[in-house]
Amino acid sequence: MPNVQEKQLRWYNIALMSFITVWGFGNVVNNYANQGLVVVFSWVFIFALYFIPYALIVGQLGSTFKEGKGGVSTWIKHTMGPGLAYLAAWTYWVVHIPYLAQKPQAILIALGWALKGDGSLIKEYTVVALQGLTLALFVFFMWVASRA
Repeated sequence: MPNVQEKQLRWYNIALMSFITVWGFGNVVNNYANQGLVVVFSWVFIFALYFIPYALIVGQLGSTFKEGKGGVSTWIKHTMGPGLAYLAAWTYWVVHIPYLAQKPQAILIALGWALKGDGSLIKEYTVVALQGLTLALFVFFMWVASRA
């Protein structure tokens, strides 16, 4: 049999996957657009104090509890008990309510940039119409998610 090499992830593949998962390019673009070059200091600060420790902690816990199917809840259940695991799962769920609620608006903003080349599309609608569009988009995605 010919010499077969195992496929391996290189450090830069893992670093990019971690960056996209934890931080994402959207945060880079949005923060740069809002704050300009001043944001570079906060990126370095956040990278050192949040991103690197978070990636190392998740990597360690993920490799320690390979059999767990609940992610953060499983890790906390095995390390700190079921009460804190429930609290972690609950807070994770609560945090996602506003996160998911703002996604349709972000889609409308991106659609405006794609169609008009600027962010003025949503400014053309009244607040009630924009809320209605956002709600309709949210309900549509909920319907799609319920079918999958």
